[in-house]
Amino acid sequence: MNPFLSVIMPVHNGERFIAATLESVRAQYREEIELVIVDDGSTDHTLDIVHDFAKVLPLRLFTPGRLGSAEAACNIGLREARGEWAGFLHCDDLWLPGRMARLWGEMETTDAVIIVHNSVFIGPDGQRLGLWTCPLSEGNVPPEQFIERLLVQNFIAPVAPVFRREVALESGGMDRAIWACPDWDLWLRLGSLGPVRFIDETLTAYRVHSQSQTVAHPRLADEWEQNLTIVLDRHLKSLPATGKHRASVERVARASVAVNSALLAALRGEPTKPLAAFLQLLSLGPVGWHRFLRDSRIVQRVGSRLKVQRLLRS
Repeated sequence: MNPFLSVIMPVHNGERFIAATLESVRAQYREEIELVIVDDGSTDHTLDIVHDFAKVLPLRLFTPGRLGSAEAACNIGLREARGEWAGFLHCDDLWLPGRMARLWGEMETTDAVIIVHNSVFIGPDGQRLGLWTCPLSEGNVPPEQFIERLLVQNFIAPVAPVFRREVALESGGMDRAIWACPDWDLWLRLGSLGPVRFIDETLTAYRVHSQSQTVAHPRLADEWEQNLTIVLDRHLKSLPATGKHRASVERVARASVAVNSALLAALRGEPTKPLAAFLQLLSLGPVGWHRFLRDSRIVQRVGSRLKVQRLLRS
């Protein structure tokens, strides 16, 4: 019998956090779940930890060698998985207690293509840093509202969604060319293909630490901005709004790209253009500021990362 849910974990040198991540799955495991781990050439003790958990948690391990790409590992997992539903679980994130109990009935009854929920930011040692919520209302979300708000900012933690696996595969899976935001690209694609279901509960934890991709990735912030712009341009055509409303959403989304890029450059100690980003944000006016604050979740995201910086310095 094929599993109902495939949990896909890409991992590279994840020995510091992977045991806690796997334990969060083991605590809620059901026989209808399969765990698919794709190792991206780990050279630490990651595989030893995985083999230890294989004694208590049924899992399938794939070792294609060094890929140099979490997106490539995710795509291998999607192809090798067998579940009707799938979700990603990076080796430093967590399922919170009760997640499966809450999601299971939704997956069995909904006609949605993707189900999303809120998350919480945690620090390197599991300290709760703050909520990461979605600007949506509980229940079925109209695709046009989902896309309009998600275009401004990816407000969905990578660990949060579950989605119909075949639909994700048919849509192309993770785009390896969009290294900075392949999950944002995928959520926008899936949201345009069918209904979206939102659960207004905090069911996963997204870990922020010094080796997370946002901070440690060797690409420059300018390349990050290029990636964000590519995704934005790609999906603006899916926005059903017209006229002034469409133009307003686009202006806010482009300002959000500028602000995010300036903040990342500052975080990484790279040359930044804060004045240009500020002026772009200032030009939005009150309605645009409201949309930006609501959809970007910038207060939640920046606040949590500032707390991590203080923890690392202490």
